[in-house]
Amino acid sequence: MPESAPLADHDLFQMRVTGLSCASCVGRAEAALAGVPGVVSANVNLASETARVEAEVGRVTAGTLGDAARAAGYGVEPMAEAQLSYDPRHETDLAALRRAVIFAGVLTLPLFVIEMGSHFIPAIHHWVMATLGPQTNRVLQFVLASLVLFGPGLRFYRIGIPALLRGAPEMNSLVAIGTAAAWGYSTVATFLPAALPDGARHVYFEAAAVIVTLILLGRYLEARAKGRTGAAIRRLVELRPDIARLRREGGEVEVPLAEVVRGDVVLIRPGDRIPVDGVVLDGASFVDEAMITGEPTPVAKAPGDEVVGGTINRTGAFSFRAERVGADTTLSRIVEMVQEAQGAKLPIQTMVDRVTAVFVPVVIGVALLTAAVWLVFGPDPALTFALVNAVAVLIIACPCAMGLATPTSIMVGTGRAAELGVLFRRGEALQALSGARVVALDKTGTLTEGAPELTDLVVEGMAEDTCLTLIAAAEGGSEHPVGEAIRRTAGRRGLTLPSVEGFEAIPGQGVSARVDGQTVLAGNARLMERHGLAVAPFATAAEQMARKGKTPLYAAIDGRLVVVLAVADPIKPTAREAVAALHGQGVEVAMISGDTRPTAEAIARELGIDHVVAEVPPEGKVSALKQLREAHGPAVFVGDGINDAPALAEADVGIAIGTGTDVAIETADVVLISGDPMGVARAIAVSAATVRNIRQNLFWAFAYNASLIPVAAGVLYPAFGLTLSPALAAGAMALSSVCVVTNALRLRGFDPRLGGGGTITPVGVARPAE
Repeated sequence: MPESAPLADHDLFQMRVTGLSCASCVGRAEAALAGVPGVVSANVNLASETARVEAEVGRVTAGTLGDAARAAGYGVEPMAEAQLSYDPRHETDLAALRRAVIFAGVLTLPLFVIEMGSHFIPAIHHWVMATLGPQTNRVLQFVLASLVLFGPGLRFYRIGIPALLRGAPEMNSLVAIGTAAAWGYSTVATFLPAALPDGARHVYFEAAAVIVTLILLGRYLEARAKGRTGAAIRRLVELRPDIARLRREGGEVEVPLAEVVRGDVVLIRPGDRIPVDGVVLDGASFVDEAMITGEPTPVAKAPGDEVVGGTINRTGAFSFRAERVGADTTLSRIVEMVQEAQGAKLPIQTMVDRVTAVFVPVVIGVALLTAAVWLVFGPDPALTFALVNAVAVLIIACPCAMGLATPTSIMVGTGRAAELGVLFRRGEALQALSGARVVALDKTGTLTEGAPELTDLVVEGMAEDTCLTLIAAAEGGSEHPVGEAIRRTAGRRGLTLPSVEGFEAIPGQGVSARVDGQTVLAGNARLMERHGLAVAPFATAAEQMARKGKTPLYAAIDGRLVVVLAVADPIKPTAREAVAALHGQGVEVAMISGDTRPTAEAIARELGIDHVVAEVPPEGKVSALKQLREAHGPAVFVGDGINDAPALAEADVGIAIGTGTDVAIETADVVLISGDPMGVARAIAVSAATVRNIRQNLFWAFAYNASLIPVAAGVLYPAFGLTLSPALAAGAMALSSVCVVTNALRLRGFDPRLGGGGTITPVGVARPAE
């Protein structure tokens, strides 16, 4: 199972990388960062323009990484937590890019009208010749084109030329070479026409200006779309209030959220958003936790109950003690998990990296070959024809779409998953989960509530309440859930429990104690048989209970077996629907349980589970999972307890129920925010949709380049007389990146609805009203 979380003996650096423009840049930036001594791994994300670097402890500093990136032509800036997926400066950069597009457009429009209008509309040609004349017309075009290229277009040269000189050309290099060639050729034709042969003294100022303007427009549209890929993180961050109201020195004081410390008493009024995690001290209310757990009904809160930062208090007022603040809050951990997943590199990206590592140099070679072929075999004027086609090849082949295909889908997909209550702790799980063939679920706490209830009580020779009182009192010293279930039932009946002497817990069997002078023995059949008590008189009742998925237990008073009782862990309301939804996805469903086989099979029949592995001790879950994998293929394990951690680590993808233990959550690849087993089906559905979206993007990006580079090179000209102008090439190149990002953004509205009786409704982070 791939690991993306930093190891305990590694330092983790997360930062923004500036100067990235295409997939080739990503590879070179990663190589520069990975080349720093002590760096274990470097992952650069084009969509979020961030880098995640793991290094040996103490061997690497942020300054060292910055120096390496700058030497490769890129900048590195340390990032605050919320900026990793959402940087407020994005709006400023977007506004600057919009101004550049407008400025370039205003200058390019008259240039385009003058040149292209003269070709296609005789009236415009006559007007230009009559008012400007040939030479003034060319000089005016030179001025307009120069203002575009060396004004808003200067960014391409500042990045592209140094990269070319370093022997590491990238997208900006292609644009710089192509536009400089068109501009330079036209400048010579304007001011030194004698240097060119007759018939080759044409100008292409409008092509150079249009290329720059269209690529800037494409970058602006792409930047707008990319800004929306971090919307889920932004909504999560916005759940935090800016201030908290505290009780300090006998009075109330408002402080910034960052100044709240553990132990502070936080005061909450109706309508307040809770700032940090804590435990209620006094007062009572109902809290809306939908944005964290997905549960639509407000939850009652009283002294001793936990509250979660980011949730909304609906009715009463209360105070609570801050327990987890800053990066330790539930909301901060959710944000961190989503950020880690969004910055991950999936296995499918490996193939893209191999291609893009050599793509730009190959394109430059193709452009040079195109120019050489048409110089020899092209129609007159051959020099002009060769130049136009070579420039078209350079412009059409910019690998922006390839670089954006995977990271944009990951960012949007993992963000949408968070809104559906699914957190991908490791990005690799996003791809692996889509290939799952069997889902193995732990029973207790995953398919069931994890809180057993007393459901049956069959008594012989004694009053029921008297018997229950003795058993509940004997269980008073036990922390086992069965004992708690019996005591809860006695409490609901208003029974007073007498004092207990000589309590003894018998591991794996039950308890014994002296209650009101009577010896009470309560436990399973093995305990009764150990004390020479036959359970046969209750065999029929016990069998009926087991057939219904309940666990039969027995009790003896003063050496006489008097009762068989049943304790059952209630099945979660959505468990059957979750199993049906998984079946609708073509996934086999298995249950791993420590219960007896009749009990486990009864629950499996009720839920429609395909495979049952019963009577499994905690240490046997790993071997049970391996057997399921051998029989059915890639296996997912879903659990919530400490004893589930080994199986979660062994599985191809481990999914932890968010209401479970921290050990299980830290071991898992995917975490469900709530305890709803429908989250498993949601996770697989989002995974499949995201991987499908990535494949669509990659197909579009590769098919685009594979089909249009030959057209730009002129392969259609001999047969059909068709070529691709540099201006159209620029428009097509910009459009390809916009299409890829727009396709990824479709995942923002993903609402998985599955067959097999399972309908998934969105839960998780609520969208604020817009």
